[in-house]
Amino acid sequence: MKAVIEIGIKKTIKFGLITFLIVVYKLMIFPQMRVIFLRLLGAKIGKNVIIHDVKFFNYYRKGFKGLTIGDNSFIGNETMIDLADEIKIEDYVTLAERVLVLSHTNVGYKDHPLQKFFPPISKAVGIGRGSFIGVNGVIMPGVHIASGTFVAAGSIVTEDTKPYSLYAGTPARFIRFIKDREDEGRV
Repeated sequence: MKAVIEIGIKKTIKFGLITFLIVVYKLMIFPQMRVIFLRLLGAKIGKNVIIHDVKFFNYYRKGFKGLTIGDNSFIGNETMIDLADEIKIEDYVTLAERVLVLSHTNVGYKDHPLQKFFPPISKAVGIGRGSFIGVNGVIMPGVHIASGTFVAAGSIVTEDTKPYSLYAGTPARFIRFIKDREDEGRV
């Protein structure tokens, strides 16, 4: 009951309805069916997109209308996408298995003792054209992954990246550029 009071009746009803639709979504075994269904829910999804068993959460906030996935993108199994704020995935992006894309952080209820030290935030996330996020990669709220960025498996990206570069670690750090800067327009 506390959760209902905290988010309000309108968001609670929206949560219930969308939870039912998510059950329908989970029954769809073919990626193409998932794409069509997510478009019906308001997501903007391009051509030739593959969406495996992706989990969405906080869909009662910004929801599927805040989700954009560009052409020729691939989202792997067990990836989790936080729909509290906008998520924009550009063309030719690959999210490997178990990637976590966060658009908000919150320690709990409004009266949680840590709220005064860690207030909730909600910020859009962008993943640029031709990027790759490795297995178990984490993208934190407000981060923009620049075009052509390779994020190594298990990395946690806490700040914006440089174009055409390799990032690795926890937190992810710039390792090196992966191509000459004058080639940037060719991807």
